Amino acid sequence: MEAINPAKNCIKLLQVLQPGFLAPGIQGLLNAQQVRHRQTKHWNPKFKNLRKQKFIKIDIPDFREKFEELPKEEVRSRMKERGVLPPRPWMERPFHISCTGGMFEPYVPPEGDGKKSIISTTGAKQKIEFLEKKGKSMMAVRKIKSFEEDFDKDDFAILAQEIYINAHQLMAAKKKHELRQHVTERCYPEMIHNTKDKTIHWRFLKSLEPPRVVHARCTDIITKENMFAQVTVRFHTQQQLAIYDRFGRLMHGSEIIAKDVLEYVVMEKHISNEYGVWRMHDKIIPDWFPARQPSPITFRVIEEVEEETKQIEEAVETKEKKVEEIQAGSSETPKEKLITA
Repeated sequence: MEAINPAKNCIKLLQVLQPGFLAPGIQGLLNAQQVRHRQTKHWNPKFKNLRKQKFIKIDIPDFREKFEELPKEEVRSRMKERGVLPPRPWMERPFHISCTGGMFEPYVPPEGDGKKSIISTTGAKQKIEFLEKKGKSMMAVRKIKSFEEDFDKDDFAILAQEIYINAHQLMAAKKKHELRQHVTERCYPEMIHNTKDKTIHWRFLKSLEPPRVVHARCTDIITKENMFAQVTVRFHTQQQLAIYDRFGRLMHGSEIIAKDVLEYVVMEKHISNEYGVWRMHDKIIPDWFPARQPSPITFRVIEEVEEETKQIEEAVETKEKKVEEIQAGSSETPKEKLITA
């Protein structure tokens, strides 16, 4: 037998009864139409579809999925869908060669340059040697022009002088981050070496001779497409340099006296790189150039130290003697003192 449900029977009874028999409130509840959507939503059900389109279903990938168990074709298709490259059995670290480690075929400055005139015999010899070496430089300039169409030796010499002046001004001001834009990674440690705790005053006064390109070379590194260019520029200028130590004492140079400076500066550029720039790379110091005198450094004079040590030793000796005399006097008995008296 079925179990009797009293609530169900009650509803059936209410439906069977005539309309007027029940109270008007209960009769209205029975005749009310059922509404499936809530009152918070829009009253018009035709906007249901538009509300549905506001949400996009996304297939969330299962990161715990093991690809080892799946077949190779399925793994390949899954990786293609996700835009993931297949793993490699070896590990490679990308590296960037921004500059070379030194100079290739460095220029050898002629002896007595800046002192000998062209009219003298030594000056004439230097001119002939320069013409002999000019052929390789012309080929290198032609190679640079294949990457830079607007390259011109005269214009480049002026640009090199601007880089040279900016680099030295930034070094004196100790602006290390800006200095890296004007010098290569090889030149940077050499420029800032031994500048700590020192005050540098550097001024560029004028050019005694216009700067000129004397040497140019090109070379490739690792691959033939990876080309580097080095151009040596001759500067004959007048400068002022004064270096002070941490105590404010003058170590080198003078802020009043101007000196004539002859330098051969090597400029380098990664010409294969579209965004490469010309930077200072090195300075050529010939073998025949006389050695520079070391800068004076403040030390304590040894004679003064010796005198002080002697004085200290003498004071210690006198104190020791006095202590011995006092100890000897205290050890004598009163009888001994009487006998001695």
